[in-house]
Amino acid sequence: MNGTVALLRLISRRDRVIMPIWIIALTLVPIAYVSSIKAAYPDAAARQQYYDINAGSATFTVRNGPLSGSGLGELLAWQCGFIPVVVALFSLLAVIRHSRTEEEAGRRELTESTSVGRYAGLGAALIAACAADVVLAVLVAAGLSAQGLPVSGSLALGLEFAVAGCVFAGVGAIAAQLTWSAGGARGLGIGVLVLAFVVRAAGDTTPSAGWVAWLSPLGWAHRLRPFAGERWWLVAVAAVVTAVLAAVAAMLSARRDLGGALLPARLGRPAAKASLRSPLALAWRLHRGTLLIWTACLALVGLIMGGVAKNVGEMVRTNKSIADVFTRLGGGGAVLDAYLSSTMTLFGLAVSGYAIQATLKMRAEEAAGRAEPVLATAAGRVKWSLGHLLFAVLGPAVALAATGFTTAIAYGGYTGDTARELGRLIPAALAQLPAVWILAALAVGLTGFLPRFTAAAWGLLGLFLVLGLVGSALRWNTAVLSVSPFTHLAKLPGGAFSVTSFGWLTVIAVAVTVAGITALRRRDVPA
Repeated sequence: MNGTVALLRLISRRDRVIMPIWIIALTLVPIAYVSSIKAAYPDAAARQQYYDINAGSATFTVRNGPLSGSGLGELLAWQCGFIPVVVALFSLLAVIRHSRTEEEAGRRELTESTSVGRYAGLGAALIAACAADVVLAVLVAAGLSAQGLPVSGSLALGLEFAVAGCVFAGVGAIAAQLTWSAGGARGLGIGVLVLAFVVRAAGDTTPSAGWVAWLSPLGWAHRLRPFAGERWWLVAVAAVVTAVLAAVAAMLSARRDLGGALLPARLGRPAAKASLRSPLALAWRLHRGTLLIWTACLALVGLIMGGVAKNVGEMVRTNKSIADVFTRLGGGGAVLDAYLSSTMTLFGLAVSGYAIQATLKMRAEEAAGRAEPVLATAAGRVKWSLGHLLFAVLGPAVALAATGFTTAIAYGGYTGDTARELGRLIPAALAQLPAVWILAALAVGLTGFLPRFTAAAWGLLGLFLVLGLVGSALRWNTAVLSVSPFTHLAKLPGGAFSVTSFGWLTVIAVAVTVAGITALRRRDVPA
């Protein structure tokens, strides 16, 4: 482990922008939820009514976990039920980025040629991710305590996030030892996370098989029971499991060569098929798996969000305050349309993650040295980059259309008019595309002008996420909220479609993309 501290400093320097942004964003979300719950349910009777409506909702339980009670803290913990999944995702990706990605890019070989121990890189990545989770827990506890909530419950809620993050940091460390690439490690780690979510949801929605949820680390996080009789011993269980996963990852790391993997590589053909002899065909081969995973996951979320609409309808019938909250979100004044409109904005923000990932694939190929052999052929830089950008442009459209479709299917079952909802919700989902394209364009601009800082694209997504979720809930100044391109989109369904906003956002995205590709043509590769 010699050199771990030095590598920790290196990780801190590299993540000095990204890590603080996502920590602050995830800290502000629960604080914003406190304000919105107080506004919508100002007294115990209103909160009890909310509990009675939602405690038995299978759809809400799948998304947020079980609802423990009707107190302010218990409702807050339930509303934050999906945040552990987000923290787990960030943690496993952070560990993979600072372990397998470093190895794949050849930087780990350089660091290990100095006086650095064999396990220092992996240990530094795990410590950095877990330390960030602990900092998040402390900030959440401090912020909620400042809102007047009990200190013990506030700390338990913060630790609920940290428990999920630390365990899946260990999962990411193991995945990094098994596969030959960072992309494969990410796919394996996300697959385990999805499985954990499904297992937790199955246990929570099936009272006779509630023990199943205990098989999932996400189930342990929910069973900390913040504000409802905290189970502190689960924190110790999670710490032990994290330590075991870290030890297993270290053991697996010792059993393989640097740059190798424990799972056998699937050998390709000795010569490429005719269908793979172009930059676009290569881009399709590189992007198809990622697009499929994003589309399937978002379509599943669409089913859940569409099913939740029934409970939203029940809540707004009996609570004018929450009806006013949804109406302020848009959707032409109809409360359920406003709920669906805000849901489409969330889908747009989520799909932006895919658009950024697809765009930054260019930089990943360049940094790994795989772009040079392609560019040494007759394929020019523009043709090569456009092959990747096609997926950053059309891929989000596919994912949004699928998400709008599944949302309409679930919501149409509630309204009894599925055909009508398909005609409304698929266009509403696709209306998010100009804002998604702007984020992809900003990633192209960073790739062309500032290739060393392409990770800042994720920071911009985090900024827009904070403005959309926290800023709107806390009613920040309109000028501040207008920084996000999602603020300028039409509030569909229910609102009026704005051709002007759609057009201008698209023009801006095209202009920034052209500028980024032009800069890419003029700089060195690799940079």
